[in-house]
Amino acid sequence: MRVKAGDMSLDIEEEHELSKVAPFSLRDKIGYMSGDLANCFILGLVNSFLMIYYTNVLGVSGAVVGSLFFFSRIIDAFTDVTIGRMCDVSVLTKEGRFRPWIRRMKWPFCLITIILFLPFTNSLPMGGKMIYIFITYIVFGIFLSAINIPYGSMAAAISSEPEDRVVLSTYRSVGSAIGGASTGFLIPIFMYVTAANGQQVISGNRFFIISIICASLAFLFYNVTYQMTTERVQVSKSEPVKAKHLVSGMLKNRALIILVIVDVFIVINQILAGTNMTYLFNDYFQNKQALSIALLFTYGTVAVLAPFASKLTSKFGKKEASIAALILSSALYVLMFFLKISNPWVYLVFLFVATLGAGLFNLMVWAFITDVIDYHQWTTGQREDGTVYGVNSFARKFGQACAGAIGGIMLSIIGYQASTTGGAIQSPEVIDRIYTLANLVPAACLLISALILFFGYPLNRDVTERMGCELREINKIR
Repeated sequence: MRVKAGDMSLDIEEEHELSKVAPFSLRDKIGYMSGDLANCFILGLVNSFLMIYYTNVLGVSGAVVGSLFFFSRIIDAFTDVTIGRMCDVSVLTKEGRFRPWIRRMKWPFCLITIILFLPFTNSLPMGGKMIYIFITYIVFGIFLSAINIPYGSMAAAISSEPEDRVVLSTYRSVGSAIGGASTGFLIPIFMYVTAANGQQVISGNRFFIISIICASLAFLFYNVTYQMTTERVQVSKSEPVKAKHLVSGMLKNRALIILVIVDVFIVINQILAGTNMTYLFNDYFQNKQALSIALLFTYGTVAVLAPFASKLTSKFGKKEASIAALILSSALYVLMFFLKISNPWVYLVFLFVATLGAGLFNLMVWAFITDVIDYHQWTTGQREDGTVYGVNSFARKFGQACAGAIGGIMLSIIGYQASTTGGAIQSPEVIDRIYTLANLVPAACLLISALILFFGYPLNRDVTERMGCELREINKIR
């Protein structure tokens, strides 16, 4: 005897086993949080500091680095969809469908992170440097997909309850904030050495040591994620979904399409914010202590908002609260641009408030994705957690590709000078242009995101609640 839901089914005998599984608890929250903590020990290093390592240690031009980031992220985007599909069609084990990926892929992912920063690279000729960074960065992106897509997809499998998913999204964002804030605050303190002329310059050897530490911490917390999470929503597929039907279903998923578009702009802002803050405080303010705090704000405001996220979304809805927060942040960045602040500590006060708006959306984005996964089943009858997450991740990688290209090309356009000695002195015109980029780019990205959510996203609070009730009747949840 089988219980059917569209193309999905679950054995009654399996239901007896499901009843033995422990209910959703703090263990799952800590375990899931640890996954993004692990991710951001590595991504905090790579997303915020790899470009300045390439330009100021290896001496590679910003345009070349931007091209590298663009093409490798495009490859990554297709890899995300492929990995997501592989997860969905993989054999459902006692461990679940997604946890085994984390157990296996943590090894190569942590290793390639260290390889990105091998010190001998600086002694290669420029052609050798370019070949090395292109190959290693592309491999890095492939292994990132192989661990991050299963991890992100797993949220919808841990619990079917909307409240639990908001909590998981909040805990995941807190993990991201802790990992990102730790790297953002500490790396600027340790990445500099004093040159013979007394100038503070970036050290390639220091970056190699930092990469080993970040990769080791990530490996530890991936283990915590594997050990402390449980996949309760385990739906076995009765037959494979044909590619044309899968694509057709994705195109009908309006919530997914809108979230994909919004994510492109949010990720462009997120990546450029980390990069622009590095150059802003390194060259405009020339204050490495303030840089540490600025990068702490980029992630730390998420932790500040975490205790209030559930109450805000419960009262106003994820969509409604996120729109208001994004508009507030956009307005503050515009104000900061016109004020032309020269004191780094005054700028940090404004920056803290500005990052609160984007921080709220980042807290909710993973809950948005689990809603979109449910919406796909609700509208098509097909449960495709990994594929839907992979498509959304495709958009995020496309946004990262655009951000990498935009960041590198903008540096070249404004006349930023690369260096092999840890940093060159920039002209006053270039320094002013860095300030402009650091404020107007996030203002535009956040405002566009808010408008798209307002006019296009179909899942307001009432629709989400009704959808959740209907799906709980369809799926057998352990």
